[in-house]
Amino acid sequence: MSTPIQALLRGPAHEIAAAVRRREVSVRAVTEASIARIDATDGRVNAFTQRTVIRAMAEAAALDCRLASGDTVAEALPLLGVPYAVKNLFDITGVTTLAGSKIERGAAPARRDALLLRRMGAAGAVLLGALNMDEYAYGFTTENSHYGATHNPHDLSRSAGGSSGGSAAAVAAGQVPITLGSDTNGSIRVPSSLCGVFGLKPTFGRLPRTGSYPFVASLDHLGPFARSALDLALSYDAMQGVDPHDPAQVARPLEPTAAQLIKGAGGLRIAVLGGWFREMADVEALAAVDRVAGALGVQRVVEWPEVARARAAAFLISNAEGANLHLADLKTRPDDFEPLSRDRFLAGALLPATWLVQAQRMRRWFARQVAASFGDVDVVLAPATPCVAPTLGTEWLTLNGQRLPARPSLGLLAQPISCIGLPVCTVPVWGVHASLDLPVGVQIIAAPWREDLVLRVAQQLEAAGVVNAPVASLN
Repeated sequence: MSTPIQALLRGPAHEIAAAVRRREVSVRAVTEASIARIDATDGRVNAFTQRTVIRAMAEAAALDCRLASGDTVAEALPLLGVPYAVKNLFDITGVTTLAGSKIERGAAPARRDALLLRRMGAAGAVLLGALNMDEYAYGFTTENSHYGATHNPHDLSRSAGGSSGGSAAAVAAGQVPITLGSDTNGSIRVPSSLCGVFGLKPTFGRLPRTGSYPFVASLDHLGPFARSALDLALSYDAMQGVDPHDPAQVARPLEPTAAQLIKGAGGLRIAVLGGWFREMADVEALAAVDRVAGALGVQRVVEWPEVARARAAAFLISNAEGANLHLADLKTRPDDFEPLSRDRFLAGALLPATWLVQAQRMRRWFARQVAASFGDVDVVLAPATPCVAPTLGTEWLTLNGQRLPARPSLGLLAQPISCIGLPVCTVPVWGVHASLDLPVGVQIIAAPWREDLVLRVAQQLEAAGVVNAPVASLN
């Protein structure tokens, strides 16, 4: 039998904030309960690489003190008392930013929080620590040889996805209701899909990356994971704002989304992506899209041209930019890299310049074609991963009659979209597999800067019970 506070922690973040606001529970009690949940579960899940317990209790005490004094500003904070954690590529004051690597262990502790952490704190959230990931964010499984594999809370023998696997697993395990991660080629959407949580990859250039360890500067996005669409919107809204220190960020005014969710999908022109996005998904992933499309009354199918080449372009750009960032360590400390990431970086370092030029040309051409397609649709739907979570250590997948390497192929439906920076909300669909009680995600995709649309659709699907993010039992 769960206690009231344990039941509260299994729900969405906005209900925690509301309970604190009504004085039904203190921030301290919520924080202690979250720490206890981490203590009880992380030995099996391995989501955390660093806990910030002393800091969390100090933040909780400060918020309780403000509430006790009648501070009306504190009472209105959208994430009041909500525990959260971040992928270990975000700077945390006093903590070494590992980025999933062995090499960074020798780096000095961060002197200041990443900007998005400061904004989450200003919204009332309480930081509990840093989360496991693929080394330098280069991977889709979080099978990290330095810090151990993160296990999928819904089936501990299976992958949590990556590279933000710890971020998705911590939410699915009920350790914290919100986490932050990064997405370069699918690293928010893949683990969201496999762990059965909601994830938001905003438009490229929307949220500042200041204070985060880069992977591919021209592709890196930061965004939240949560157990509800409203929680995604509240955290996304809290993190908006211009930052001159990130040269990729676009100086746009604040465009809050939480208040827009009530509109749902009404009046939106929605289609299903065909072609590549149907051909490279198995029956479970297609069933998830069809269920979402059916719930929304969607019958139209559209195709984007040359998706496979767009994905190839994303591969080449990631290889080349990632390798350049780590070139000095590749020359002097090659044995300190994970073998797989080292080999990918080495391959990127050897790419001919003409290939990279062609990849960038393809990227620009593809972006123009997709932009034109949004002239008569508002939102498109596609699988987030080609299958449900594979078992840890899986080497091969069979898709559309092709035997493909498992690790890179988990991202083959996400890479073409991040390559051109579109906003995507991933929503979890259950009950599509004949024998496994595992989720698979659906991508809700819109034109640049229309995070409001993808979140509105996600909210309608959640309200209708088509998608949901239950906490894993971990029995």
